[in-house]
Amino acid sequence: MLDYKRLEEIVRDAGRIALTRWPGHGHAPQVWDKSPGNPVSEADLACDAFLKRELGALLPSAGWLSEETADHPERLAKGLCWLVDPIDGTRDFVRGRDGWAVSVALVSNGRPLIGLLDAPARGQVWRAVAGHGAELNGRRIHASTRSELAGARVPADALPKIDSDLVLVDKPNSIALRIAMVANDEADLVGTLRWGYEWDVAAAALIAREAGAAVTDAFGGRLAYNKHDPRAFGVLVTAPAIHQAAIERLADRAAEYSQG
Repeated sequence: MLDYKRLEEIVRDAGRIALTRWPGHGHAPQVWDKSPGNPVSEADLACDAFLKRELGALLPSAGWLSEETADHPERLAKGLCWLVDPIDGTRDFVRGRDGWAVSVALVSNGRPLIGLLDAPARGQVWRAVAGHGAELNGRRIHASTRSELAGARVPADALPKIDSDLVLVDKPNSIALRIAMVANDEADLVGTLRWGYEWDVAAAALIAREAGAAVTDAFGGRLAYNKHDPRAFGVLVTAPAIHQAAIERLADRAAEYSQG
């Protein structure tokens, strides 16, 4: 049986490792680009190594899929798999901003069982267990119940003219934290129209779903995890009553961008 208390300790310890290297506390970690415009820091790698070791010891039967570790096909034969982004929101991390988090999910047969986000620079710990609701710092949370798309709060830097009826709210770089904002009724809609990876959204998607949000890919399809190709096109997390309207608004753009 999984030791949930130990799991939370491991994730919070990873957050502390990152915090000791965070420029927001005056540190200057080494940073480089994995690809143009895609930064990684020594903190990402330190957290990844720590999580791989400790989570592997906690549940040796589980596979491993992480942004900062070379993928290995052996995970596909395992019923359980850890999905990890050691620092989601690296751009905010390296700029000394607080919009980043350690993201850890445990999935079983393609579906998340447990999701944890630790955002130590914000003093936030998010947790969800399938079928048992979602929490922020031990407090039960509930998703937005907005019933109309117009006026919906969206964490973004800017909105295209076609979406001018929506309302901008503060946007952390971490997609996981943006999704968690819908779970905590700080936003009504988060949508991406690009190819992304399972480790970016697995933990936060479970947190949002357990808080009552609607969670799909950009086309309204179910998100699946521990796939051979760990990518999916977009994520759409909303108040349930506006989900269909959001799918319809984004449909043409989703179709166009997914072919790009």
